[in-house]
Amino acid sequence: MREIYLIYSTFPNPDEAKGVAKKLIEERLCACVNIVPKIDSIYWWERKIEEEGESLLIAKTVEEKVEKITRRIKELHPYDLPAILVLKVEGGLVEFLEYVGRETKG
Repeated sequence: MREIYLIYSTFPNPDEAKGVAKKLIEERLCACVNIVPKIDSIYWWERKIEEEGESLLIAKTVEEKVEKITRRIKELHPYDLPAILVLKVEGGLVEFLEYVGRETKG
C-alpha cells in the first residue's frame, strides 16, 4: 500500500481555501480536502504577537505527490509565507487509505 500524507495549510478565509482545494482535486494532487472554516491563530510575526481568524485546509495525498502539492499550494496561496506542513499518516482505515491511493493515480 502507498504511504499516505496529510498536507496542512491555513488561509485567510474559507473562499481562498476552497479555491485552492478545488484546484488540488482537479489536478489529481490529492484524493480529498477538508476545510475547517474558522480557526483562531495566534503567532509571532515581525517581532510581535498577532491574532487572526483563518481557515484550515487538510489535504490527503500520497508520498509521490507531496512535493508537487506543496509547490502548488505555495503558488496559489495569498500569503507571502504560507504555513504548509506535511504529516505522514501512520495508520487508519485500510479501505480509506486505499481510496486515497486510487484517487491520486492520475
